[in-house]
This record gives sequence, structure tokens and C-alpha cells, in this order.
Amino acid sequence: MFNIGDWMYDLLGPNSAVLVILFIFLIFLIDAIAFPTLPELFFIIGFMYDPSLEFGLQLLLAAAAAEVIGVSSLYYVVERIRVPERIKRIADRYVKFLVCSDERMLLVNRAAPMIPFAGAFISLIDNWKLSKALFYVVLGCLVKYGLIMMMSNFFFEYFTEGDAQLYTIILIVAVIAISIVAAFLKKRKGGLTSENC
Repeated sequence: MFNIGDWMYDLLGPNSAVLVILFIFLIFLIDAIAFPTLPELFFIIGFMYDPSLEFGLQLLLAAAAAEVIGVSSLYYVVERIRVPERIKRIADRYVKFLVCSDERMLLVNRAAPMIPFAGAFISLIDNWKLSKALFYVVLGCLVKYGLIMMMSNFFFEYFTEGDAQLYTIILIVAVIAISIVAAFLKKRKGGLTSENC
């Protein structure tokens, strides 16, 4: 069976962990600023380079740092441009229609992605604070990708490398599929009132 970790090791060499960490940082940065990049998939592929807890924690820190930089950068860009009041009202109505209408929605957003370009939304919604929003962004990142990493670590600990790789990829596909379905169902139902959060 094709082994992703060995392939990356052969391609990048034994001392290229820094390149893998930088790659994960860039993927998460692009995802936070510009467009969706399926960071779950790339995170786990990066973890397969060295499926150790130490390396996984380094990837987790790189992902969280990229999220903070990406969300903050987009926030400051939107703060500096003149956004029409109509767009602010639309964003505000949209957020009020979701499960949570405050910064906690960014935590919910990890399971059911409903807020693209979080930095822009943080800037557009008057009663959202950047520091509180970043707390939920980082918390969501650490919880979601920490759980993914721990499950993957479990697979690599207790199964053969080929099976562990297969189960990990199945886990990631399931996480992505569940997120897409949850987001679709929330949009279809029109969200819930903010009283539920």
C-alpha cells in the first residue's frame, strides 16, 4: 500500500520537518484569508510525515498561529476600507440568524462552517470584539485539530502503518463530510435563534 509518510520523507528528506510545518502554516493562512483549502486533509497529511505527538503539537501551534494571523489580517483590511452600511446590515442580519449571534459562533463554525472569511465578519459586526473572537478561533482550532491528531495518533499506535493511514484518511473524509452536511442543514433550516446559544 502507498505510504504517504514515506513518500513525503523521500520527497522532502529526513530534516524537512520545518518545511512541512511551514506548508501547514501557509495552508491555514490561505484558508483564513482567501478561500477554503480543506485544512483538515492537509493537516493530517502533514502529520503523517512524522506521526509523533511532539511533531503533531508543532503542527497544531503552526495552524493556530496561521489562523490568528489570517483572521487578524483580514479584520484589519476590512477595518481600513469603507464598507457600505448595507453590507454591514446584511452581515449583521445573517449572524443574528445563526445558532449564536456573538463570537461563540466562531467555535460552532468549526463543526458547521457557516461564517466564511471570519476576519471580515468580526470587523463588520458592531458588537463583536477581535480579542474575544480570536480566543474562540484559537480554541476551536486547538480542539478540532487536536482531536483529529489524537485519533490519528491512536491509529498509528495500535494499527499497522498502512491501516493507520487508511483509517486516518477515512476519519478526515468523515469530518469534512459531516461539516458540509451540518452547514447545509443549518442553512436549509435557516439557522436557529441566538437564544439557543
